[in-house]
Amino acid sequence: MKPIVLAALLVTGTWLGSLAGQQLPATYLLPDEAGSWTPPPGAHVARPVEGPIRVQIRGVGEFMVDPAQLTTVRPDVFSPGQFSLFDLLVYLAEQGEIELSYHYDELVATHVIDSLNGEGGWWYRAHYAGGWFETSAVRMDLYPVKTGTEVRFFRERAGWLERLFSAYREEVELLERNGGRVILPRVTIRGPDWTLEFTHVEVTPHGVRSDMLRPRVVTALDVLLSLGEQGNLAGLGLTWYGRIGAAAPVDTYFVEYIAGEGHSARARGSCGFVYEVGSLEFPGFRGSHVHIPSDIRVIVSPEYMEWFWICL
Repeated sequence: MKPIVLAALLVTGTWLGSLAGQQLPATYLLPDEAGSWTPPPGAHVARPVEGPIRVQIRGVGEFMVDPAQLTTVRPDVFSPGQFSLFDLLVYLAEQGEIELSYHYDELVATHVIDSLNGEGGWWYRAHYAGGWFETSAVRMDLYPVKTGTEVRFFRERAGWLERLFSAYREEVELLERNGGRVILPRVTIRGPDWTLEFTHVEVTPHGVRSDMLRPRVVTALDVLLSLGEQGNLAGLGLTWYGRIGAAAPVDTYFVEYIAGEGHSARARGSCGFVYEVGSLEFPGFRGSHVHIPSDIRVIVSPEYMEWFWICL
């Protein structure tokens, strides 16, 4: 199996195989002896974003952005020194490279591009080191940038964007109906030969990646940690990887072990857990299954989450 393939699959949530000659790091088994479902604070910290970051805007040009010059329009989400794909566009506009008009829309909980160089309907495809460009339904200002990130902005079909922003509005409406609490209607975990299903799962933040995200930000990993704290999981195994083969930096936790209701599975060889989360309007590789690690995948109030077991 080629390292580039491993890297792309890894960021979905787990380690799917070993690389010859590489020492595998230790796994944090949760809950710990004190009953905590959160890894030790500060146990691992991502390296600062190094550049340049390659930004392509279809019909406009290609730019190399120095991340040291960036700030974020979402200080409520990102820790100092961290930023999103959308911040790359804001920076280019501040430098006079493009003309950008945008606003924050509370009804969809994201920044919306009104026009870029006089045209609307912009969206993106992106990937981390070792990955590939993919369709994404993740809010542009919640997609974290890491060293090695590449992004392409392009004009998307109007109908696709209308469906996307309708899904965003439904998330915000669900959040409001739940009084500001993040409650997932459905969470499914599919092991090798078993399935666990949960409904109305309330999710609380654990600040696992406070090096990149504000402590009160809710992530996809928080869904599993919350299930554990609520007594619905018996155990969870998280492993930190700094790099894997050609993919560097990786700098993230991967879910390698899940146990609950008399069932368990641990990643081995070329088998392990991957995940998707989002709107049922954009399931799988149509937008919800994106290679952002679960510990930095910011969620608003998604319709579903699914972890499933695959073997390559």
